[in-house]
Amino acid sequence: MNHNLKLYNSYTRQKELFESIVPGHVGLYVCGPTVSGESHLGHARPYITFDVVQRYLKHLGYKVRYVRNITDAGHFEEEGREAQDKVSEKAKLEKLEPMEMVQKYTNLFHYGMRLFNNDEPSIEPTATGHIIEQQNMIQTIIEKGFAYEVNGSVYFDVAKYAAEYPYGKLSGRILEDQLETTRELDGQDEKRNKADFALWKNAPPEHIMRWNSPWGEGFPGWHIECSAMSAKYLGDMFDIHGGGMDLQFPHHESEIAQSTIAHGHEPVKYWMHNNMITINGKKMGKSYNNVIKLSELFSGNHPILAQAYHPMVIRFYILQTHYRSTLDFSNEALQGAEKAAKRLWETYDVLNKLAHPGNETAADSELDKKIATWVAEFTEFMEDDFNTAKIIANMFELAPVINSFKGGQIQLNAISKATFELLKQQFAAFLIDIMGMQPFQGQSNDKLDSVMNVLIDLRKDAKKRKDFALSDEIRNKLSAAGITLKDEKDGSMSYTLG
Repeated sequence: MNHNLKLYNSYTRQKELFESIVPGHVGLYVCGPTVSGESHLGHARPYITFDVVQRYLKHLGYKVRYVRNITDAGHFEEEGREAQDKVSEKAKLEKLEPMEMVQKYTNLFHYGMRLFNNDEPSIEPTATGHIIEQQNMIQTIIEKGFAYEVNGSVYFDVAKYAAEYPYGKLSGRILEDQLETTRELDGQDEKRNKADFALWKNAPPEHIMRWNSPWGEGFPGWHIECSAMSAKYLGDMFDIHGGGMDLQFPHHESEIAQSTIAHGHEPVKYWMHNNMITINGKKMGKSYNNVIKLSELFSGNHPILAQAYHPMVIRFYILQTHYRSTLDFSNEALQGAEKAAKRLWETYDVLNKLAHPGNETAADSELDKKIATWVAEFTEFMEDDFNTAKIIANMFELAPVINSFKGGQIQLNAISKATFELLKQQFAAFLIDIMGMQPFQGQSNDKLDSVMNVLIDLRKDAKKRKDFALSDEIRNKLSAAGITLKDEKDGSMSYTLG
């Protein structure tokens, strides 16, 4: 492929020229959601980020197999807590069959992804659909001497692995800080060392989700599912593994360890991680009461939110910042993104309607060169580790020039027809095809207009009947809700928000 795409490899901590293992083909695996609850704002960033990654790889001409899993069993917390199956526990709380709950939250996840205009993955495997593959991989690791069985559970021997392989290289964790060779009470912990992680967990009698295994009835660990499914669909060595930075440890570190033993070599060529979203400077978490579900984000129904936000506003807001930088969520930032995205769409609409006259008599070589440079940089920035933020900045450099063409302040034949056609083609390619943006209505959307028209008609009718008390009540209640009614000179009424 003819490109200069460089991506930051989290494993080597440097930018590397991307070269796929199989020419013309890319295998991409991204860790999907654990469907024990509704998807939230934190889920928006990785899936929008890697949607753009796979879109650009396709734009370059690669055939991409994009695998994104669904975790519908297992997922224990490994550090300092008793291992617990999140899906099974949440199903009990919701008084639902586990698979009923899984379906509910998987549907909600898919709904959110469609609203974000994310492409569907090529394959979306589930943990429960690949129990045999996970058991086979665990058996291989046991046979190679890097896992041990205790009371029907199987654990990966991290200390033994670390003696031969660079455990902790991805996350930068030092094994000595994790190992805990002494126990407060003999037999309290089944694991040989604190750092060991579960590949398979014995199911107690009350546990709903359970499968037969060579070690007794139980359920799989969180880490093994991704290793088993990525190997099945992408091979035991594939191009890119993506996910949020919070997954580097223990999830991805564990994936590297168990896959390396099972296959005899490391499983991934390039590791990519997006940074976190904070909310008003704080990490998102239940303890801060600031976890915003996607449905709350779209409806505005959350104490932190000043208004509802369109999914395209969220997408634009995320792409305005480089994926490896921290992104701080605030109402001001979202409202700014809404205005910016609208302005960019207005610019795109203007550009789309322009037609070059063909003659170049008023050619301005300096302007022509400047526009050609801004447009050429779209590709340069994307190939510099998918820097959508810089592309958007260049689009805003172009916006006043494009609007000047429309207003007549600059003649369109001031630039060459070739530069104009390139501008038109590349602006659309990067905004729509690669960054996945779509036109949208902000708060003044069709449904709100319909509701307001009803209220305006009621107020007009009240005034006609000289029911000024009702007329004033409608206006005052709308004002209290942040909506201002204005009586126009021609007798009509309009409204503004804020």
